[in-house]
Amino acid sequence: MKKTLFTVLAMVLIFSIVLMGCSNNPDEGMSNNRANKKDTEAPAKKDDTVKTIKLTVYSTIGEQPNQEMMKGIAANFSKENPGVEVEFQFPGAEYENILKVKMAANDMPDVFDTHGWAVIRYGEYLADLRDETWAPLMTDTIKPVVTDKDGNVKALVMSEAKDGISYSVEILDKYNIKPPTTFNELMAAAEKIKTESNGEVSPFFMSGIDNGMIGGFLDLYATSYYISPATNDAASLLDGSFDWNKWTPLAQSLKDMGDKGYINKDLITAKYSDVPQLFAQGKVAFVMGAPSFADEVYKYNPAAKIGIMPLTSVVDGDTQTFSGGERYTMGAWKDGKNLEMSKKLIAFFAKPENMSTIANTTKLPAGLIDIESDHEFSEYYEAYSDVRVFPYFDRVYLPNGMWDVMCKTGTSLLAGTISPEEFSKKMEQEYLRLRDQ
Repeated sequence: MKKTLFTVLAMVLIFSIVLMGCSNNPDEGMSNNRANKKDTEAPAKKDDTVKTIKLTVYSTIGEQPNQEMMKGIAANFSKENPGVEVEFQFPGAEYENILKVKMAANDMPDVFDTHGWAVIRYGEYLADLRDETWAPLMTDTIKPVVTDKDGNVKALVMSEAKDGISYSVEILDKYNIKPPTTFNELMAAAEKIKTESNGEVSPFFMSGIDNGMIGGFLDLYATSYYISPATNDAASLLDGSFDWNKWTPLAQSLKDMGDKGYINKDLITAKYSDVPQLFAQGKVAFVMGAPSFADEVYKYNPAAKIGIMPLTSVVDGDTQTFSGGERYTMGAWKDGKNLEMSKKLIAFFAKPENMSTIANTTKLPAGLIDIESDHEFSEYYEAYSDVRVFPYFDRVYLPNGMWDVMCKTGTSLLAGTISPEEFSKKMEQEYLRLRDQ
């Protein structure tokens, strides 16, 4: 019995030691601590103090470097305004069609680019921004463009357009040509370039696919033909009494350029995206409009030199001009649920440091005064600072829808399917039809 009792006591002692060892197991202790902590701590609560706001922004900017620049400024805005997300959309060629659908549904983006139509087309959808701190700083050429008859300011103009002719400095230097000031001088330069290059250099580049290049030529030179001369047709174009037979000389000028080989032979199939490489290779001398393609040219030829000049005069006694107005803008949808934050975003883009960034990236003058810029075209804008700037012809003198007519009919003219006289007749028919609408 003693032996049995001893055995039982020994087993109890061993079992107790085992239990003590288990209770001192460090892993178990940590598990118990974690369990206890979990039991005693209150569950984490979601921070509902920051409300997420998404601002939709539609822009006409097409070049990727410019798009990234805009997104970068918006990202800085979001850092200063936690909970605010800025979503950019760049619809490209479909921009106008998309905005027309949105206008019809009264479902506009919070902020959108008015691309030249801040007052006439989009005015009723835009909030008045006249009380914003940047509004008094608009340039003299921009203020009347985005201000309606009641004094409402409809948009911030980040980049002011000054369209004339972009040109290859190397080609003009090579053929000893000074930037032309009259249309006759421009055509003489084209003949010289074509002849002395044995057709290797195209004086002008245009695209039938991206036919805005053709429409752009007509729109720019319509100002030189009908608006900028002292004796002009501005009043008759506005009241509807314009004699459209007067359009024929402008159409004939474009046709002559094609017939004489001054425009790239593949214009019907060429694309705007072809410009940078051809320009970099010294294959194109003149491109109508601003040099927005410059950065793409430098990718192919970092040493390329691009110049800009005003549009040449056409009528004797007249002087050179730029066509301009809104290029890249921001307006706020007046019925948007995020209107105050939309205004705050626009004000952020209007900061001098951001406007300078925009000017240096787009290589265009800012729409506000005293904005510093330092890029390769600054000297040109300064040199031509006294040249008159007229609003784009179609934005003032043609009814909505005529731009597309002008582009497509101009392409048909260069393709040889219609005559200059038929072009004029088409313009008259569409002008009257669209004006009545």
